Amino acid sequence: MTRPLLVAYRALGLGDLLTGVPALRALRDAFPAHRLVLAAPAALAPLAELSGAVDDVVDTAPLAVPPAHKHLYGAYVQGRSVVRPDVAVNLHGRGPQSHRALLAARPGRMIGFAAPEVPWAGPEWRAGEHEVHRWCRLLSESGIPADPARLELPPPDATVPDTVAPGATVVHPGAASPARRWPAERWAAVARAERHAGRRVVVTGSAAERSLADAVARGAGIDAADVLAGRTDLRSLAATVAGAGRVLCGDTGVAHLATAFGVPSVVLFGPTPPGEWGPPPERTRHVVLHRGGGGDPHGSRPDPGLLAITVDDVLDAMSGAPAERSRPRAASY
Repeated sequence: MTRPLLVAYRALGLGDLLTGVPALRALRDAFPAHRLVLAAPAALAPLAELSGAVDDVVDTAPLAVPPAHKHLYGAYVQGRSVVRPDVAVNLHGRGPQSHRALLAARPGRMIGFAAPEVPWAGPEWRAGEHEVHRWCRLLSESGIPADPARLELPPPDATVPDTVAPGATVVHPGAASPARRWPAERWAAVARAERHAGRRVVVTGSAAERSLADAVARGAGIDAADVLAGRTDLRSLAATVAGAGRVLCGDTGVAHLATAFGVPSVVLFGPTPPGEWGPPPERTRHVVLHRGGGGDPHGSRPDPGLLAITVDDVLDAMSGAPAERSRPRAASY
């Protein structure tokens, strides 16, 4: 017997997936008999699996109609696929484009924020709301209890001995846009201080960020073997973060991995307020550095507020973060 289909639409990046985990778990609890399919980039499947909420991931580009896959949907009429979710949930945005993409699949029921342009009636979107709370509120105001505290993930079962560095400090200098990238020479100074304190330091990043990671490593005297940029897939990157002693990074997906795995972290924010995307304030293993202001998170130059954070600021935050987990410092919410 074919299980009814629930499509959760969040065709975004790593941090977006991780902030959506509590909402996905709430959907799993509310619809235990449904096949819960996450419409998101296929590369995120290993972490979606760790949530325990998702049956499958169907590869979906942003604002695209979730495609039909026979092995996922199992609904075929005269050899032609019929995408008819019983329930479709828009965890992607407020619409109208994302609403229309889901409605094109002709779901029996859709849950989403109010979008007069569609038109669509639903809970009201609130500017400045924390991303984790936003999607839990969408569900709770739609009659589905959701607990924003359910962020944790179990460590991935990944055998990657050449990249996992148990207890090491992970320095992740990259970010999706220049606006959120602290200067490489400052990361190098921080990494150098960690090495002088007797800690192993590894530098992570994507293949496209290899030159940035190399620059940080050279400035800090880190051996090439500990430059992991371009050598990890998502699962092994997650395993590296899960096994780390601490994580130092900007406003990027790795910060959300540290939150999910409960690894102490220091996270540098620039144009995006941490009250919207940072670790929830009650997560006291994580220190947020933010100098206020705001700007374009996709800008082509480092945000002035990010540049206002000094190396000494980060070193001071690091001196307190691991040992004083109950008292976050230098945070601005």
